[in-house]
Amino acid sequence: MKKILVTGANGQLGSELNVLSSNYTQYEWVFADRAKITLNDLDLLQTQLNEIQPDIILNCGAYTAVDKAETEKELAFTINHLAIELIAKYAAENSVNLIHVSTDYVFDGSSSTALGEDSETNPINVYGESKLAGEIACLRENPNSIIIRTSWVYSKFGNNFVKTMQRLMQERDEINVVNDQIGSPTYAADLAIAMIEIIESSKWVPGIYNFSNEGEISWYEFALAIKELGNYKCSIGGIPTSAYPTPAKRPKFSLLNKEKIKAIYNLDVPYYKESLKKMFI
Repeated sequence: MKKILVTGANGQLGSELNVLSSNYTQYEWVFADRAKITLNDLDLLQTQLNEIQPDIILNCGAYTAVDKAETEKELAFTINHLAIELIAKYAAENSVNLIHVSTDYVFDGSSSTALGEDSETNPINVYGESKLAGEIACLRENPNSIIIRTSWVYSKFGNNFVKTMQRLMQERDEINVVNDQIGSPTYAADLAIAMIEIIESSKWVPGIYNFSNEGEISWYEFALAIKELGNYKCSIGGIPTSAYPTPAKRPKFSLLNKEKIKAIYNLDVPYYKESLKKMFI
């Protein structure tokens, strides 16, 4: 029986994989929280990997506090770069299949067309820099790795934009949401299914893949969809990024092209509104 290690077990994606795991009892699943897999302590991480001895690693663990990363650069790079470098090296040395999750924030947002896996990277914040460094290290140490870039992740688990909007729309009469950042959201359950389908596939094709739900929207349009599905009465205004300054810059355009993952793994990628409905069931 193959053993699958899921890092970041308490995060959105790790939690969704945990839900799905009961349907795949042919595997031994190890869901590792920060205590079981410690990404900010490399010596301990090496020991933990040696003890667990996985056959497959789904690396969902990451430093994701985008604004905080601007002042916690060393910690962000330890978790998102150095820990990934170590995991990839372990995977290469032990013939472990590694799927590592990355982000649209490796791009600068200057594109006007959907970004492919070979589009030029140029992160504009520390979080993006740390994730790109992790990607590069991952493929250098283990060219057999699969990296999946995703964007705007939300889930019934953890903290995310959808949950924040649901709360604010019930608490307030009106809110403003940025309308000039364009991309597509990712329902974590859909990404979890995609990762399992790759594992279950008869082929392993290493490299970088994009995955998000279908659709091209702004955060403002995403908020309108949440309002509609929740039947909230709150008034929503669209504002430019300049009216909502944050410590870390965000890419203005980070829509991901999903053609590669659909073609190679024959994946069905749902439209964002169809997946968003599942948050309201």
